[in-house]
Amino acid sequence: MPDLDVAVIGAGAAGLSVTAIAAGLGLKVALFERGAMGGDCLNFGCVPSKALLAAARAAAEARRAHRFGLRLPEPEIDWDGVREHVAGAIATIAPNDSEERFRAMGATVVRATARFVARDTIEGGGRRFTFRRAVVAAGSAAVVPPIPGLAGLPFLTNESLFSLRERPGHLIILGGGPIGLEMAQAHARLGCRVTVLEAARIAGREEAECLPPLRAALEADGVALHEGARIVAAEPDAQGIAVLLEDGTRIAGTHLLLAVGRAPRLDGLGLEAAGIAHTSRGVTTDLALRSVSNRRVWAAGDIADPQGLGPRAFTHVCSQHAGIIARAMLFRLPAKLSYAALPRVTYTDPEIAQIGPTEAELRAAGREDLTILRWPLAENDRLVAEGRAEGLVKLVTDRKGRLLGASVVGPGAGDMAGMFALMIGRRLPLSALAGAVLPYPTAQEAGKRAASEFYTPKFLAPGTKRIVGLLNRLP
Repeated sequence: MPDLDVAVIGAGAAGLSVTAIAAGLGLKVALFERGAMGGDCLNFGCVPSKALLAAARAAAEARRAHRFGLRLPEPEIDWDGVREHVAGAIATIAPNDSEERFRAMGATVVRATARFVARDTIEGGGRRFTFRRAVVAAGSAAVVPPIPGLAGLPFLTNESLFSLRERPGHLIILGGGPIGLEMAQAHARLGCRVTVLEAARIAGREEAECLPPLRAALEADGVALHEGARIVAAEPDAQGIAVLLEDGTRIAGTHLLLAVGRAPRLDGLGLEAAGIAHTSRGVTTDLALRSVSNRRVWAAGDIADPQGLGPRAFTHVCSQHAGIIARAMLFRLPAKLSYAALPRVTYTDPEIAQIGPTEAELRAAGREDLTILRWPLAENDRLVAEGRAEGLVKLVTDRKGRLLGASVVGPGAGDMAGMFALMIGRRLPLSALAGAVLPYPTAQEAGKRAASEFYTPKFLAPGTKRIVGLLNRLP
């Protein structure tokens, strides 16, 4: 008999979710983790970044209080206090991901590096474990680009950024994606000089119509944005570090943060020994997240590459993967991954939320039967009252009124994402949202108003007016 029913490599969001489900069902489970329990999300990603953003937002609100007739002094940034807030957020959530909690569930927790040594065997902590099923959930790490001179310099990634004991004087950020932009705004609001260098355009995956409010907000906070900036070298500088651009510009700063992307943690897993097919994008799986070459093995989270769809480095995708694996691996039920309704959010101020594909992605896929609906947040009473009415809701539907994708930029855009994800995932017609009774005043009303725009032309058409005129003559 195998030692384990399920072996899980990685105690991040995906691995913890799979372990909790399997252990809860009474299976023999071992969870292998060489680093901190909770993985990137808890220790170096979602939790500390959102805690830092919250502190930065408080500073920004103090500076903007004059809009409401309040006169406050420039906030004094206590960097040690900010760091304590971030550490406190991690410490408060950590028990949910702790070794003790998962041992109490009945799982064996092995705090050591794990690697495959055969198709059905994992080695970790000085022991070998045979298994019926295994889940690779080793996550991802920040990409270090091959820039000449960079390797010998003290650059930062998300794993080292939050442990800085002193506030950066001038933080240079390579990469204008979600991590780069969130950390740029947070540090700028906390009194740092910040420069963002992006080889293409910032927020390159997001709806282009959503970018003007974001650019304006970042620049208002003091972030220097350099789009189309190609870096050719890095070198030491009296301040700390400098980068050289293709056009000859030299930018020096005290700290350099790399935020140009993520790569799956494949090294050291012994995937070859287990016959697990993989590429630089991750473990190759089918849409049930099962390895295409070793049917005992599944992959989840950042390390999974299902049928070439590529990894999706989001904690909520880890939860989605865990649910699919539970159905397919544990209950032997049909399960199929789909990202058609996948939401993602960049938690800047304003936030950008994308649910499903953008208009450009749909057109690139050959969809021409599209209807575009927009509603400006300047028309939203709640946001007008709060002095934050900059942004847009954009919906992309087919000609029958089925929502295909949604883009939102504005305060609380992420809070609207769930509404649109539900509509796309459940294939609800726009009439479900247009006819919903939402509380007034809320920002979500902008989504309803955008959906109502699909029916307005029909409602006000000449034929409709004639019918109403005839009905009005009836007694």
